[in-house]
Amino acid sequence: MTIPSVKNPRWLAAAILLCLTLTPPCGGEPRCLSPLALAASRDGKTLFVAESAANRVDVIGAASGKIERTIVLPDAPGGLALSADGSRLFVSGAVPVGRVHVVNLAKRRIEASIGVGHTPGALAAGADGRTLYACNRFSNDVSVIDLAARKEAARIPVLREPAAAALTPDGKLLMVANMLPTGPGNINEVAGAVSLIDTAQRKTAATIRLPNGSTSLRGACISPDGKFGYVTHILARYLMPTTQIERGWMNTNALSVLDLERRQFVDTVLLDDIDQGAANPCAVACTADGKSLLVTHAGSQELSVIDREGMHARLARAAAGQPPSEASMESIPPRDNLSFLVGLRQRVSLTGNGPRSVALAGSRVYVANYFTDTLDVVDLGSPGPLKAQPLSLGRATPMTLIRKGEMIFNDASYCFQKWQSCASCHPGEARADGLNWDLLNDGLGNPKNTKSMLLAHRTPPAMGLGVRDTAETAVRSGIKFIEFAVRPEEDAAAVDAYLKSLKPMPSPRLVKSRLSESARRGRTIFAQAGCAACHQPPLYTDKRQYDLKTGAGMDQDKAFDTPTLIEAWRTAPYLHDGRAATIRELLTTYNKGDTHGKTSDLNESEINDLAEFVLSL
Repeated sequence: MTIPSVKNPRWLAAAILLCLTLTPPCGGEPRCLSPLALAASRDGKTLFVAESAANRVDVIGAASGKIERTIVLPDAPGGLALSADGSRLFVSGAVPVGRVHVVNLAKRRIEASIGVGHTPGALAAGADGRTLYACNRFSNDVSVIDLAARKEAARIPVLREPAAAALTPDGKLLMVANMLPTGPGNINEVAGAVSLIDTAQRKTAATIRLPNGSTSLRGACISPDGKFGYVTHILARYLMPTTQIERGWMNTNALSVLDLERRQFVDTVLLDDIDQGAANPCAVACTADGKSLLVTHAGSQELSVIDREGMHARLARAAAGQPPSEASMESIPPRDNLSFLVGLRQRVSLTGNGPRSVALAGSRVYVANYFTDTLDVVDLGSPGPLKAQPLSLGRATPMTLIRKGEMIFNDASYCFQKWQSCASCHPGEARADGLNWDLLNDGLGNPKNTKSMLLAHRTPPAMGLGVRDTAETAVRSGIKFIEFAVRPEEDAAAVDAYLKSLKPMPSPRLVKSRLSESARRGRTIFAQAGCAACHQPPLYTDKRQYDLKTGAGMDQDKAFDTPTLIEAWRTAPYLHDGRAATIRELLTTYNKGDTHGKTSDLNESEINDLAEFVLSL
């Protein structure tokens, strides 16, 4: 590409933003598709497949299994929903300046694009045909779209990275799964939560916190009668040292049940078996008759088909203090019981890799396989054990090194007994899960907050205490000591290539791709307060270690690595043990000795400006 001489600084800013935002699909390989989201027509005859790397939606005939037409999009799609009458397809454009595209299916074209928040993903369409909801992942809110006026009518704040949403049949309640936990990380109760939104009032009516260790909330659905909600997530055993992996010692994989009428938590059931994990549960759907729940496992490459009614019967017995079944005679909480679903669930091995989404068309279940550019089809009405049949979306895409590394990073098949993948602790494009983990590489009894992998290879050393000299060393140690596996060197090299390819996401604090007035004032304070001495641009770290007297217990008087501040808006909580829930807390409550810059003489307005700048990087 030839770049013209730059006389307009705004053009330059836009070009830089574009380079930061657009990661080449498939590591520079333009032919991959990356099917991410699915939707099926009400009559089950048509399937819509959103392909995030190809910027398109394929329309497939369910009977023929063939692509009937392709809808080209201006953005990478993040989610799909159909209008109540089936005449229009809504597609979220998962980019920082987010949009929802309205596709007229009869005319086969986009007839409107509606501005929403930062990186919209999941969509939920009201049965009345008047309203659409879009989960804005990085602005941490939900857009309410007036479909008649073709504009955003309201924004409803939620918690952190809304990743999935579902509406009750009467449209009165919107259930939103927030992917990551909020608050400090150095406490004994850290968990993600579900926001229940009153659609008439356009505000959160209830926040339901899931069990301790719940993170990576990925999927949400509601029973056909509107009484129960279901959310998929990881249930991390982060309070335990990482000495082993068997029986879900580190990570278990779960489905939480919510009572939507009472607006309260019911319980959590484990999706694993005693000797085999079901890593990284993702999408969840309920069959129209309410008999089965379907869960995709993005890490173990499976589809779980669960007897929903049988599961609720066992939950009732467990709540009464009775053994849930003959296969599980112990009266232990379902969230700790790896035998709870024995006899109620079929684990269907899929032919593809990276199952992200699920859709129902009659008795057929379709699963989108992100890394193999295929669909899997499972017929629930077939006799005998359920089997998956592959459905191609086109010519097979060659696997580049970066693409292979991303697949390995997300694939629990590389882990002992499929309990977890790298993405289990580093979800959302290799970022962080918001939890503290007691890894054995720096001693026992000194847990530290999970770090984002963004820029890890450019900002050595790795780990809080710098115990790994480089990110390359850390990758190989992670395979050995976290996944409890022995893999060939080419696998680790592929993961290195993927992590090196990661690009920063523009902050939601930016205003038209530029620093706000507050952030510009904060940039001056950042230099004056001495923050830039250690957090030197452009990476905002000097790659050195300092004893800032923040260590305690085994880590007292130890020097910690200076972290990059790039994407600090995305990496809460802060400090090595996550004690600071916000950047403002770090600059005030946890900076009494002015070790993180001289902030003690700053007034409240100046502190706010400084925090705004850091959160804009």
